[in-house]
Amino acid sequence: MTENLIKTISEEKIFPIIRCKDAKKTIEIAKALFDGGIKITEVNVENPSIYNAIKEISSFMNVCAGGIITSLQADTAIKVGAKVISSPIFSMNLVKLSKDNGIPYIAGTSTANEAYSAWKARIPLIKIYPISAMGGAMYLEDLLRPMPFLNIMPLGNVKLDEVKSYINVGAKAVGVGRDLYDGLTLPEITNRAKKIIEDLRN
Repeated sequence: MTENLIKTISEEKIFPIIRCKDAKKTIEIAKALFDGGIKITEVNVENPSIYNAIKEISSFMNVCAGGIITSLQADTAIKVGAKVISSPIFSMNLVKLSKDNGIPYIAGTSTANEAYSAWKARIPLIKIYPISAMGGAMYLEDLLRPMPFLNIMPLGNVKLDEVKSYINVGAKAVGVGRDLYDGLTLPEITNRAKKIIEDLRN
């Protein structure tokens, strides 16, 4: 299961991140992305009501529970159907919990040392966050030059038109949030998802 979902993320190259405090709206955005061809999305746990959204969304697509910091958050997310957990930090407690549950853990790192430590802990996909503040694609290229073995996913204020530049320097996938859905109607979100998937295939 771990390898399959990480493989799916790497194949899609685009990893949508939904950050929304409204559970109903979160479900609608996820459905629109799914209709556009997205197979897995991260749903940030903004408040307890989002666990209900994760439960609903997991009935039609794979969900990664995002913003997870504590073991309690991770346990709750897994119980309602999350197939992956994602964190803005790198936590050995979450490493252990993910292994015990057979659930992939995507750890958040910023520096070369943190990314290497996550790799040593066998994290299958390592987030570099916040990538825009760290220097964008150039920072990622500098990071991967001495450590090309890292499976990196940059995120943090990434725009859709920047995704290819990250893939070109070695990112396995790219996390995109607001630029996929903010201010758009549901059909527009679906069309945007279709277009980025098509663009990344070419």
